[in-house]
Amino acid sequence: MEDAQGLKGHLDVLLLAALENGPRHGYAIKEALRTGSNGRFDLPTGTIYPALHRLERAGLISGSWSVVDGRRRRSYQLTAGGRRKLDGDRTDWHQFAGAISALLGPSPRVATS
Repeated sequence: MEDAQGLKGHLDVLLLAALENGPRHGYAIKEALRTGSNGRFDLPTGTIYPALHRLERAGLISGSWSVVDGRRRRSYQLTAGGRRKLDGDRTDWHQFAGAISALLGPSPRVATS
């Protein structure tokens, strides 16, 4: 399991991305992060649900209750504002990752005589 602190500052955009293709309930979001990261982001529910609630309060996602097999569950979906935020954060991330890659890429070998 990845340390949730290691994702600080990135969890919100990852949750938004997990909802990009349509509504999901909380456990499905957790599983999307786990499978999409090849198991690296296997986060506890105690990390996922507070972040979902925070995103909902911010108006970036909306939640609705349903009953499936006699059990209530809350599903979440992106709002228009959430989609805009995801698009902007994705652009920022690609620029940031490109700059880091440029700095950490292979360094030129210095010829020795």
